[in-house]
Amino acid sequence: MVKVSELMIANPQIEKFNELRELVIEVGRAGEVFLEFDVKPDYPDTPPNWHLELETAFYWGDKTRELKKKMGDEEGGS
Repeated sequence: MVKVSELMIANPQIEKFNELRELVIEVGRAGEVFLEFDVKPDYPDTPPNWHLELETAFYWGDKTRELKKKMGDEEGGS
C-alpha cells in the first residue's frame, strides 16, 4: 500500500496535480495494489473531486489519459 502523502514527500519536484496523477498511474502500473488517501494534495490546481481522479488513475492507468483526450481535456486538469 502506498499513501498519497508518501508520494508527495518522495517527489518534491511535483508542483501540479496532473503531475501527481501521472505519478499515481506509474505507481499503479508498477504493481502497488492499494492507494491510501491520507492527505488532500495542496496544489493550486487540485480539483474538488481529487480523490476520485487519483483513484481512477491508480486503477485504470493510461486509459484515463485516453478518456481525457476524447473529452477534450488534453492537460488532464480542471
